[in-house]
Amino acid sequence: MKRAAIGVRAHSGWGALVAVTNNAGTVEVIDRRRVIIIAPGTPGAKQPYHFAENLELAEAEAFIDKCSAASERLALSAIRELVGELRDRHYRLVGSAVLLASGRPLPPLSKILASHALIHAAEGEFFRRMFWKAFENLDLTVTGVRERDLEECAHSTFGRAATRMQQQISTLGRVLGPPWTQDQKAAALAALLLLAK
Repeated sequence: MKRAAIGVRAHSGWGALVAVTNNAGTVEVIDRRRVIIIAPGTPGAKQPYHFAENLELAEAEAFIDKCSAASERLALSAIRELVGELRDRHYRLVGSAVLLASGRPLPPLSKILASHALIHAAEGEFFRRMFWKAFENLDLTVTGVRERDLEECAHSTFGRAATRMQQQISTLGRVLGPPWTQDQKAAALAALLLLAK
């Protein structure tokens, strides 16, 4: 069985998932997909903290809990499907990587809702957490990689080969076709770091 890893870069309501393998220094993307993790037809689900900002605190908590349950269920279903497909193709998953922001702990909900900057931070954490929980629920090792540290991590992991690996990832879009944006490139590099362990 070939070793593989999954990386994800989350956005409001969705994530870019990329599964990679490393065959003797050659990066191979074995799957990539855009996964929607908000319940269709739920007003405010794409930006739950923005929506909750205008609710009473108890209503805000209930709304965010409802969105959380739906998003977690959708993330779990999508990742379970991807993991099953990879295993059927005889890949052994060594883990998953979730790209993170700065990692500052968030205050209680009442303080989040009182600050527009914290609302944005909370929403980013919300969707990253949904993917993290889904990986954990499938007993996949999850590693958080701060996005701003990604290049430094690549250099400390791959040494002199880091530049070559990053160039490979950058040019894969020519073969794969769109979409191959910064989302997919960052998710692929984060996953690749796990394969080096």
